[in-house]
Amino acid sequence: MYVKILMGISIFAAGTVAAIAQDEPTNPAPKLTSADVQHLAGVISNDKSKLRAYCELGKLHDETQQAVEENDADEIAALTAKIYAFEQELGPEYDKVLDGLDQIDLSSDEGQQIAAVFKTLQEKCDPKEE
Repeated sequence: MYVKILMGISIFAAGTVAAIAQDEPTNPAPKLTSADVQHLAGVISNDKSKLRAYCELGKLHDETQQAVEENDADEIAALTAKIYAFEQELGPEYDKVLDGLDQIDLSSDEGQQIAAVFKTLQEKCDPKEE
């Protein structure tokens, strides 16, 4: 399930970044490593505002999927603006990871390690039932 969420977020975010960066020269992103993702997770986990932004991105992904299914262009545009703002809050580490995700086979051992890091990070978003 988390791999599906990760892929959905990465595909949507990559599409957003690609649309914004159409006029920029194409430089291939450096190969993403598990250490890069772990570093990002640490940066996000240790900063409450970044963790909130990351968690909100997950919620917005679900809303965006629904807007796409309903073909609601206005809602998609509004959600894209919110997503962009949260991505900016997450900083350059987040951009680096997003840029490198398309080079990773999530069914590989490396991809599974990366998915596990995102799963752990996502669990911090889910309120604990007590």
